[in-house]
Amino acid sequence: MTHPGYELLARGGVPVVLAPMAGITNRAFRRLAREQARAATDGAATGIYVTEMITSRALVERNDETMKMIATDADEQPRSVQLYGVDPATVAAAVRMLVAEDRADHVDLNFGCPVPKVTRKGGGSALPWKRGLFRAIVREAVAASDDAARAVGREPVPVTVKMRKGVDDDHLTYLEAGRAAAEEGAAWVALHGRTASQLYGGTADWSAIARLVEELEPFGIPVLGNGDIWTYADAQRMVEQTGAAGIVVGRGCLGRPWLFGQLAASFTGRDVPADPGLREVSAVMRHHAQLLSEVLGEDKGPRDFRKHIAWYLKGFVVRRELRQGLALADTLEEIDGYIAQMDLDQPWPGEVSEGPRGRTQPGKRVALPDGWLDDPDDLDGFLADISAAELSVSGG
Repeated sequence: MTHPGYELLARGGVPVVLAPMAGITNRAFRRLAREQARAATDGAATGIYVTEMITSRALVERNDETMKMIATDADEQPRSVQLYGVDPATVAAAVRMLVAEDRADHVDLNFGCPVPKVTRKGGGSALPWKRGLFRAIVREAVAASDDAARAVGREPVPVTVKMRKGVDDDHLTYLEAGRAAAEEGAAWVALHGRTASQLYGGTADWSAIARLVEELEPFGIPVLGNGDIWTYADAQRMVEQTGAAGIVVGRGCLGRPWLFGQLAASFTGRDVPADPGLREVSAVMRHHAQLLSEVLGEDKGPRDFRKHIAWYLKGFVVRRELRQGLALADTLEEIDGYIAQMDLDQPWPGEVSEGPRGRTQPGKRVALPDGWLDDPDDLDGFLADISAAELSVSGG
């Protein structure tokens, strides 16, 4: 019998997953990335595109903004929602709601967030250190999904786990947490090859992904690799070097949504589309801004697009006043005006436009509750901290 994790990957057509990124992976960006994948494979493959991180507490309370964030397009299949939570009962309630109300086909659990406001309360990438709590959250989430699906006559909705190697190099958790996730019924485990202390700096440790693949082989559960996938060639190397069943792409697609077309073509044995010149890049930029306007509104959409400008134009020769103008544009018309003034005949700049983008902070000490690392089985003294780690707003 095929493991549910492999069945989920098969639904996407290619073993490629878009990682949740706050303020990035909204419905507009997910649509843009899907379009690129479909265009490169004659509609045969899309991959799996996960929402921004949704806080289980906010979802259960039906926070207006959170409810908008889980909305998906009609052709978005499978519908994939990532949940963040620290309380097994609240996470279970959120999963039950998503499944019973037919709002998701896949639920991913976030145990990888390294943001200090989360880890200092014991959440995110700090949580797997408390192994009993980690196991309980996965167990209750899987049980809630199964029970809710059975109650409404749906197919079971797979629950997956995304995590990091551990808190730091002296407090690694990924092997034990991976085994626990597999034992409690997770459909796959995705590993970012960095610790929380590394944030997004340094180099991702692909050898840890390979080690987890080996560790979980007896369970038949797929392992996905995440970290330092900047090109489709990087994705192929990761799979070859680690044995991972698929890849998770985060910062590598910032300002480069066509990467999903290249990945889809590569994984399906098709000719990989060439990197675009500035004329093609500007067309994607304009389309992205249009989609944001449709999803977020004509006032908010162009302003939200501003954060993407530097990523799209990385490596291209564009006058400073044009970059600054695009970064301050309030309307689609203003964006059109600045694009029209650029030298659009420039070819793809090559390596200067590839590699790290987004946050690349160097490693530092992880913010944690006092005494958090003393005993992985002690929770009694941290219940107040853990409760406070349940953010009331979604998105990270």
